[in-house]
Amino acid sequence: MRLATPVRRVGKDGTDHSLPRQRPVVRRLFRFGQEVRSADSMSGGATEINVPGLRKVRHVLRRGDRSLFIVNGAMHFGLHVAEGALLFVLRKTRTALLIDGIDKMTAMTRLQALPLSFCHEERQWYRGLTALDQAVVPVVHPEGFLSPEELALLDAALLQADKTASEDLEGTNSAQ
Repeated sequence: MRLATPVRRVGKDGTDHSLPRQRPVVRRLFRFGQEVRSADSMSGGATEINVPGLRKVRHVLRRGDRSLFIVNGAMHFGLHVAEGALLFVLRKTRTALLIDGIDKMTAMTRLQALPLSFCHEERQWYRGLTALDQAVVPVVHPEGFLSPEELALLDAALLQADKTASEDLEGTNSAQ
């Protein structure tokens, strides 16, 4: 699959306005981040993580001293779960979004406030709305994929997994 080269423009607020579309799963545009990778290329570096009550995150990817939590985009938005093929690394967050494809990337010129019809968790998910190709599109808030409470749960699970792995390694070394 050949990915479109994003048109990168920096807005007044200093953010990149590249817009990928999640084709069969979402069927609408979202504004995300900066880096797209094949999910297959990351499979060797991703570690499984299991946090009860947080099904949308199944893997963590370690990059040096930084951990990226991989959020399944379909599960996050409450849609039919599809197998993701691409990881979209969200800028200035600890989140990578698992998506199934990108239809189009373009530059956003204007951001409008969210109408009051967007309520509950939708107000955390989206920064606002924009018009593209005569369609109104929600613009994703990159920090809206994982709340501070969810990040704390994931960090605790990661710390516990590291502690267990280190104890297992010590037990193996002392048995030899």
